[in-house]
Amino acid sequence: MKNTSYEIKNNQIFIRLCGRIDSNNNKEIEEEIKSIISEEAPMPLIFDAKELEYISSAGLRIFLRLKKENENLSIINVNSDVYEIFDMTGFTQIMNIEKAYRVITVDGCEEIGRGANGKVYRIDQDNVVKVYNNPDALDEIKNEREVARKALVLGIPTAISYDVVKVGESYGSVFELLNAQSFSQILDSEKDKMDWCVDEYVKLLKKIHSTKVPDGELPDIRESVKDWIAFLEEYLPKEAYIKLNKLIEDVPYDNHMLHGDFHTKNVEYVDGEVMIIDMDTLSVGHPVFEFAMMYNAFLGYNEYCHEDLKDFLGIDYETSEIFWNKVLAKYFETANSEKIKEVIEKANIISYVRMIRRHIRQNVHITDKGKVEVDGWTKKLIECLNNTETLLFDIDLIKD
Repeated sequence: MKNTSYEIKNNQIFIRLCGRIDSNNNKEIEEEIKSIISEEAPMPLIFDAKELEYISSAGLRIFLRLKKENENLSIINVNSDVYEIFDMTGFTQIMNIEKAYRVITVDGCEEIGRGANGKVYRIDQDNVVKVYNNPDALDEIKNEREVARKALVLGIPTAISYDVVKVGESYGSVFELLNAQSFSQILDSEKDKMDWCVDEYVKLLKKIHSTKVPDGELPDIRESVKDWIAFLEEYLPKEAYIKLNKLIEDVPYDNHMLHGDFHTKNVEYVDGEVMIIDMDTLSVGHPVFEFAMMYNAFLGYNEYCHEDLKDFLGIDYETSEIFWNKVLAKYFETANSEKIKEVIEKANIISYVRMIRRHIRQNVHITDKGKVEVDGWTKKLIECLNNTETLLFDIDLIKD
């Protein structure tokens, strides 16, 4: 009985492996594979290991020899036990080997978080999964796992993914968050905890902003903002475009951490501890960039349609606005409305740039509602630019 079968698909040879490959059958299996290759024209080799239960060193040597003669060789759908063998022996470093991913569904699951690149769902009492918008998100998952580890080492309370799963046409990262409640859930259901949420939220935000990151460990947010501005060159008056660039260029490099998506659906209360999730937007820079993203989440994207905020953030617009204002007062330790207004105006320059760019990229600006929003944000952006000569503000209170 053959241990292999194959088919030609998309100009690739797909060879299915099953059972065990060890010293008892390695020669037979190698001959089967060579026979398949010799019968077909040269093309990439894809080994489907979905039904492969075990591989010994004798089996591994088969793939070493095949790799020498077939540069375009991949092994896919490898179960966890077999993948561990490939990984421990270094084969994952010398050829493309893809792990088989557990398939789950989030149908009927509660959404507990949402970020720029995906949504977080509770799949059971102990676990949550972040499902990525990008259907080819494996590199994003790897990057987020790496930056989350860096943040954890630097003292930021967060969760580390322990598994990668397939969710529909995309991928997800699974985290253990026992009985977690987002701050959005708390604000929505326990109105009397508003001030507690503000205090804990600001405490965590200041911890992030006071954390120094070794150079090169995280991206500089200024570079992303420069790209956003460059995208808008043809959509803005020349004077506004020039001033925008100058304002960003004048912000000095800052190696303090920023989260980049710090809103109440991404801040979780877990077993007596407050932690932050959704770490793929982690960067370094001046806090003005953080406040810009926060403004968009709490108010900006819904300035013209307050009702939509509940769907995104899980709280109503009025609650969100109260929370936002209390956070600013607590963060800057002041009730001075003029100082807070100054910070908001500086942050809004970046906020409006991002929102305008997003609408244009997604062709929302060609709809009636989208045009009203883009025109309104553009007008407000120019007003803020006319009133601002620097994006910097005093941040001595938050830095060690």
